[in-house]
Amino acid sequence: MCFFSAKDMGIDLGTANTLIYLSDKGIVLSEPSVIAKDNITSEIIAVGKEAKDMIGKAPSNISVVRPLQDGVISDFDMTADMLRTFIMRVLSNGRKVNLRVVVGVPSGVTEVEKRAVEDLVHQLGAKEVYILEEPMAAAIGAGLPVDEPTGQMIVDIGGGTCDIAVIAIGGIVASTSLRYAGDKFNDAIVQYMRKTYNLLIGEQTAEEVKINIGCALMDYDENGNEVIEYMNVRGRDLVTGLPKVVPVSNKDMYYALEESVDMVVEAIKTTLEKTAPEIAADIAVSGLVLSGGGGMIKNLDKIIAEKTNISVSIAENAFEAVAMGTGKSLSNIDKLKKYANSKASIKYR
Repeated sequence: MCFFSAKDMGIDLGTANTLIYLSDKGIVLSEPSVIAKDNITSEIIAVGKEAKDMIGKAPSNISVVRPLQDGVISDFDMTADMLRTFIMRVLSNGRKVNLRVVVGVPSGVTEVEKRAVEDLVHQLGAKEVYILEEPMAAAIGAGLPVDEPTGQMIVDIGGGTCDIAVIAIGGIVASTSLRYAGDKFNDAIVQYMRKTYNLLIGEQTAEEVKINIGCALMDYDENGNEVIEYMNVRGRDLVTGLPKVVPVSNKDMYYALEESVDMVVEAIKTTLEKTAPEIAADIAVSGLVLSGGGGMIKNLDKIIAEKTNISVSIAENAFEAVAMGTGKSLSNIDKLKKYANSKASIKYR
């Protein structure tokens, strides 16, 4: 059992990435949620980026695992080992006690899943654990006035979930948690490359393509022509079985991601339909805010605005918004308890 100091810590325990915020330092860790372990000795070989670089390349005696799937813990022991390693990296100054932790979780998780997260963080030595739904954390991290009676809308697109919420007076009044987000976008790119180019690529390559030339809507120049960008994509030819390089365009990515983008737009519309007319009117004025890595896909803001008739902005710190919100929320425990809609889970030692 490890013990920590009287510091406040916010954790965005994401399917794709884990971020940690310390009250006196800000974001101190941002690493892929991946762990590599020796199957024979149970020794941890690597955690984070180093482990992610092993995906698809490790020998049979090493398991490279993403222990969270679709926003929830799928492998409790691996998640514990991964998170323990991350925490020890950021708190390395000896024996520590009385850590207060806020963990961001998707809005659609069950009480059982929340309890699993609480138990995990308690086991790692935290005295107080607060579970905060990710859209609320993202809204706080993005600087939205969540305590005001005026309605605010946040769309947080992570690796495993797309969390959409309407917030007013410190609470979530309508929400949708779609277990279709960044990872599924990558899968769509893999399938598109297979069908269109007979090219088999891995998830890391798909993610690189998404980041570099992924787009939800095409841009046009002053003459009305589409602005085309290319990227060479390496993979294995499904016909010959040999390595192959294919030039892929942003228009390819537009087609590859079209269905995924439509799903996000429909989820936003569904959430708005569940919103009281007075709050919907507020959102028509204030617009909605995108956060999360998926929220930064090129022109996603434009197509959402086009299909909902609502102004859309991208949070300045979109990738870090949830982690920032979990950490900042600890500055006022009374408000945090309201945001979390429950008292902290506390274990006394």
